[in-house]
Amino acid sequence: MSIPPLAPDCLCPDAPTGLSRRTLLRGLAATGALGGVLTAVEGFNAQYAFAASPAAYTGDVLVVLSLRGGFDGLNAVVPIGDPGYLKARPTIGIQERSLIPAGGVFGLHPALKPLKKFWDAGTFGAVHAVGQDNPTRSHFQAMQELERAAPGSSLRTGWLDRTLGSRSRGTIFQASQVGSTQVPLALAGPNPEMALGSVDSFRISGAWDTTERKRWTKALTAMNAGAPEAISAPAAATLSATATTASMAAYKPANGAAYPKDSAVGDALRDVARMIKANVGLQVACVDEGDWDMHAAMGSATEGWMHDHLSDLALALAAFATDLGSRFGKVTVVTLSEFGRRVAENGSGGVDHGHGNAVLLMGGGIVGGKVHGRWPGLSDPDLVDGDLAGTTDYRQILGEILQKRCGAGSLAQIFPGLSGSLSGIAKAP
Repeated sequence: MSIPPLAPDCLCPDAPTGLSRRTLLRGLAATGALGGVLTAVEGFNAQYAFAASPAAYTGDVLVVLSLRGGFDGLNAVVPIGDPGYLKARPTIGIQERSLIPAGGVFGLHPALKPLKKFWDAGTFGAVHAVGQDNPTRSHFQAMQELERAAPGSSLRTGWLDRTLGSRSRGTIFQASQVGSTQVPLALAGPNPEMALGSVDSFRISGAWDTTERKRWTKALTAMNAGAPEAISAPAAATLSATATTASMAAYKPANGAAYPKDSAVGDALRDVARMIKANVGLQVACVDEGDWDMHAAMGSATEGWMHDHLSDLALALAAFATDLGSRFGKVTVVTLSEFGRRVAENGSGGVDHGHGNAVLLMGGGIVGGKVHGRWPGLSDPDLVDGDLAGTTDYRQILGEILQKRCGAGSLAQIFPGLSGSLSGIAKAP
């Protein structure tokens, strides 16, 4: 998670962004069985060594796009028809003339224009006034609870790990953090996952071409011949994974898709598309984009921090959908952030930590072209301590996606204690 230096009045501590783990590779290196070679395999999580044979998963590839730092849903999916909006944001509020009409009281920030055709096609939509139980304005606490998704329970696993645990074991690539080697808390738990900074950089150190990779593969295979499974399985899994990524070289996006240049989120989504089209067994892809903690100098409808970030995000998502073509029909993208921002702007041209937020949705099975959820209003009596109320539990959104698009049955083990349901944001296959 990349969060810029906090404003002086921000009292929330900087937060760790993923689960820090000691992998078996450290132990293997210590025993001398593998030397230091496999410790240099970028982002490899040795739990994958124990994955069973791939099972037939027929649901959508779920792409969880984490907007780290506190996404400002009010200036992205703008409730321009609510008189409280411009009253609370006289300087940074987006005027109606600049917005992309989104139905009802809403309009989309003009920087989201690259996604308008998907909105019109019904494959891009949003849910507003989304929140979580026991809201907090602490980055660390809010993200920890968001990714654990089990308030009031003693569970310490992440909701994605529990989702994977409800299925048959898949391939090495079934759950992948892409664009970062830090595994998110949502994947914390006993089920295997991997993290790779990029497809091209996922390799054994020193194996810079096909000849060297073959040489290392032969040497490491010989070194581990006859070794106990606890030692041989991680090596075999690593070699298998690096051989797969090596075969995915020279990728060219399809259908004229143009990912934004110098864009971390664009590069990551490009690799996700690459993995989907390579049929590596990807079921869950986690992608992070940081730098949404906009306490000051948020900017205007045409320039500035918020505009530039939304533009980069929109261009990346539009390229991703275009690149996938017909395969986009079996992909669902959902954005999550630890909290929204305060309704009222501050004295620095930004907004501080709040609560209720907007969740963006994309995919062939999404009911798009509209803003879902119950809008609570922005008048003073409607606010919760100055924040937009959260009228939809984010787990209800995830639950409907998991059941309708990803083949989940009961949600009791995935989201314990979840009450109520949401209907209408996704289509059954």
